[in-house]
Amino acid sequence: MKVSLNWMKYYGGQGLDAPIDKIVNRIGEQLGEVEGVESLAERYRGAVVAKVVSCEKHPNADKLHVCLIDDNRATKDVKRDKEGLVEVVCGAPNVKAGMTVVWLPPGAVVPSTWDEERFTLEARELRGVVSNGMLASAKELGISEDHSGIAEVEDDVKLGTTLIEALKLDDYVIDIENKMFTHRPDCFGQLGVAREVTGISGKSFNSPYWYIDEPLPIKSTGDKLALKVENKIPELAPRFMAIAVCGVEVKPSTLWLQSFLSRVGINPINNLVDLTNYYMMLTGQPLHAFDYDKVAALSKSDGATLTVRKAKAGEQIELIKSKPAKLTGDEIVIATDSKALGLAGVRGGSDTEITADTTNIILECANFDMYSIRRTSMRHGQFTDAVTRFSKGQSPWQCDRVLAKTLEDVLVYAGGSVASPMLDSHERLSKAKAVEVSAKFINDRLGSDLKANDMKNLLENVEFKVVLNGDSLKVAAPFWRTDIEIPEDIVEEVGRLYGYDRLPAALPKRDLTPAQRNQALDQKRQIRESLVAAGANELLTYTFIHGELMDKVGQDRKLAFELNNAISPDLQYYRLSLTPSLLSKVEANIKAGRGTDQNQFAIFEMNPVHSKSEIAKGLPTEFDRLALVFAADEKTAKAKHEGAAFYQARTYLESVHRSLGRGLPELVPLKDAKIGNHKLLHQAIAPFDPERSALVQGPDGFTGVIGEYSASTTASLKLPVFCAGFELFMSALKPADVGERYQPLARFPASTQDITLKVTSTHNYQQVLKVVKSELGGAIQELGYEAKLECLKIYQPDDNHRNYTLRLAVSHPGRTLKTGEVNALMDQLADAAKEHLGATRI
Repeated sequence: MKVSLNWMKYYGGQGLDAPIDKIVNRIGEQLGEVEGVESLAERYRGAVVAKVVSCEKHPNADKLHVCLIDDNRATKDVKRDKEGLVEVVCGAPNVKAGMTVVWLPPGAVVPSTWDEERFTLEARELRGVVSNGMLASAKELGISEDHSGIAEVEDDVKLGTTLIEALKLDDYVIDIENKMFTHRPDCFGQLGVAREVTGISGKSFNSPYWYIDEPLPIKSTGDKLALKVENKIPELAPRFMAIAVCGVEVKPSTLWLQSFLSRVGINPINNLVDLTNYYMMLTGQPLHAFDYDKVAALSKSDGATLTVRKAKAGEQIELIKSKPAKLTGDEIVIATDSKALGLAGVRGGSDTEITADTTNIILECANFDMYSIRRTSMRHGQFTDAVTRFSKGQSPWQCDRVLAKTLEDVLVYAGGSVASPMLDSHERLSKAKAVEVSAKFINDRLGSDLKANDMKNLLENVEFKVVLNGDSLKVAAPFWRTDIEIPEDIVEEVGRLYGYDRLPAALPKRDLTPAQRNQALDQKRQIRESLVAAGANELLTYTFIHGELMDKVGQDRKLAFELNNAISPDLQYYRLSLTPSLLSKVEANIKAGRGTDQNQFAIFEMNPVHSKSEIAKGLPTEFDRLALVFAADEKTAKAKHEGAAFYQARTYLESVHRSLGRGLPELVPLKDAKIGNHKLLHQAIAPFDPERSALVQGPDGFTGVIGEYSASTTASLKLPVFCAGFELFMSALKPADVGERYQPLARFPASTQDITLKVTSTHNYQQVLKVVKSELGGAIQELGYEAKLECLKIYQPDDNHRNYTLRLAVSHPGRTLKTGEVNALMDQLADAAKEHLGATRI
């Protein structure tokens, strides 16, 4: 963002009379990073304003003229005639007597060559006539690309005035890094930067009356030109304004206007386009001028019609100075009632551009959705000055003010008269609400000791309205400050205006009271440590998944939140459970592990899931989950593991429960469980085989699911046969409230015995375990034993019976147990199993 120091001064920037190095330092410290500073005065030293007194054809050249110019004898050491006039040879086709021009005398450097190999003029003979320097074109002055003729200066400039004085070229152009202003749309205009520099200088800024007050009144001469405006997408175009002007004259802009535009990187074109660009660079509000007659010719209805709408897929626009754009249907366009004219907020179309033949125009000023403008710019590779400003979120409240002022100057510099009413299409525009904040709130965050009145003065310097009530400030941001919404924004504003370098460099006081432990983090740490110790590896996968993955595991993608603008086709939906994400990683890892010692693995993940079925207060509810998958290729499974993959998953599940002090998990066969209509739970169990899976039962309900995967899931994801896992609900998996425990090592040896119980196949392992643990718990409480129980083997000799082999390690903290005591305990367990389950001890 280039800013002109003189341009800012002209519009009331105070505090800018300081030395340039101090101004630059202040901007760098309190506003934005300065990338460069250019002084213009040296470039134009020697150039003066002069008048062509006479212009005669060169005697020895058809395209040259011999001119006598009057500079009021301002230039020294140059040959003059007896009337004090200087002879200059000029080849410009537009040179004539009476013109006020820019003369570059001998010894001056041609300004356009300043940054390259500098060309210094001298008195030279051209076809027998001596030329003392040259009469300069706008291109040779470095202020435009126009080389068709010499530049003409306004007549009211005194002859002999230096060009530096005439165009205020004793100027510095400061280049400020754009990213510093990303959240400040007002600072993409000279007016906004002038206001901020004045504010950080501790002085008060006053915006021009036509900007801060009500819009300038418009005097219409009637409806000479029929104009209709229609806004079909007010949600993307909050405001769209237009007005017609008849009888204008298109010509080059005045030299001062061209000069100011060129300083900030804008190439002058003609008086109409230059005025729209001037006020865009001044206020940050882009405008556009259409040729009225061309718009009317492309409109079906009488007169001209301008419509703001979404593009139609496939339609094409011829853009000004750019390749044609084929539209996708997502762009905002300005169109007639039959044809798209330009990309709104990006670039106008060549079908309706202003040319030398234009006599009637439409001035348009609008406000567009910044995200839509940014996407259109990126899609079509269009990076214009308008895009730079519209993509920062300009305020719709400045449209009428900027359009009215631009119209006023069009009538002055291009002639013509207003030929239609001012048409303003918009929905209800709402101004930001005042923000209430206390001085203590601000001081606490800045570490400052500013008084409330000091803060009020700082904010009012940049045209905030502040009402003070004791220590409280009620702050109303001006209409151009669309970034002020919360009290913290006021803190930032006060800190920047006051100067962060002036804040005390003192460390804040700290409370040494230990912070309370985060139970959720402790829970995850305990689970993570236990699973890693058991040999599992933690993964972190994307929260978003492809819809096809849900289809493959039997989940309903209609319950998942879909992203409107996914960054990849693989990341379309919020996932409903973690298991599919882990299962999608199994095949690749099995393939990579073949022929190595990495042909079996356990992977787990802890992360949230979401569902449309779980919404609270209009917002999605987030559920933390833990999922694990164990997988091994066929060869490894046969060599290393007895039984089904289910038992490997159960081993890890037991490890999790032990880490949380919850004891062994209670399982309920999935086919027998009564789940009800809990949609998210149904999605969690969808990948599992009902015949080979179980729900994990907790004190207050189900806490998860464990098992092997369905045949369809296994086939669609190419899973190995030996594969199982679980998914648990973290909210129901809280650590047992047992506090810190210390248990000394046993002083006396434990006695270990095995017992095999034969029961009918209608009784599952969970029922057997429940009876044995209940009886064992009573014995421990009564006799003071310490015991550890584990299942060694489950064997089914026929279709009607199962054999469960359990191992019991029992000890006493005060003595060595006798064999008879242990035998009695085993008999007691067998009797209980027989009584409750009809079990036979074998």
